Amino acid sequence: MLKIESLKKSYRQGSQTIEIFQNLDFELQEGQQVAVMGRSGSGKSTLLSLISGIIKPDSGDIVLNGVSYKTLQESELNDFRANNIGFIFQNFHLVSYLNALENVMLPAKVCGIADPKEKATKLLESVGLSHRLDHLPSQLSGGEKQRVAIARALIHNPKIILADEPSGNLDDETGKAVMDILFELIRKNGTTLVLVTHARDVANRCEKIYTLSAGQLG
Repeated sequence: MLKIESLKKSYRQGSQTIEIFQNLDFELQEGQQVAVMGRSGSGKSTLLSLISGIIKPDSGDIVLNGVSYKTLQESELNDFRANNIGFIFQNFHLVSYLNALENVMLPAKVCGIADPKEKATKLLESVGLSHRLDHLPSQLSGGEKQRVAIARALIHNPKIILADEPSGNLDDETGKAVMDILFELIRKNGTTLVLVTHARDVANRCEKIYTLSAGQLG
């Protein structure tokens, strides 16, 4: 479902070249839920950005659902990302002037999904926010914002969800409740998950845990 082949990525920092990945290889089967752990600066968020196509590797290839990123033009990659990938971020990234319902509907409108309001309403009901549909992000708690973000990530039935520290800004009790909802929904839908986290208890909920070290997943 996801195949990373001989991936290389580096950054320039002043006169230095910082190597992030050198010949990284990785495969993920459809419907799997995997966690990626590693020290700060090891490249976890960079890995998600590469899988999403937001940034490009120096060399190598990423193949998602049979489509090689090398074969896609920038506009094609943007469309492919919008239709196939869902995102959940530590800082939620909700649109401040849109209410909960409108935030969830946003990807559906981009993808041209029929009846986005009905589907968004059902998803918000499934995450326990039927009473918060018309509330702005500023009127929601951290846990409620993340539940909106989960609903938003799922509305277009993505092939894969990329989650970057989804419980990182939440207290332990709220984080557990939010992760309960996330895992229940992705398992119900058979969605593939790549979850970056520092929390071992969150990682343990996935089928497999990888550690990112020296540019390799092990």
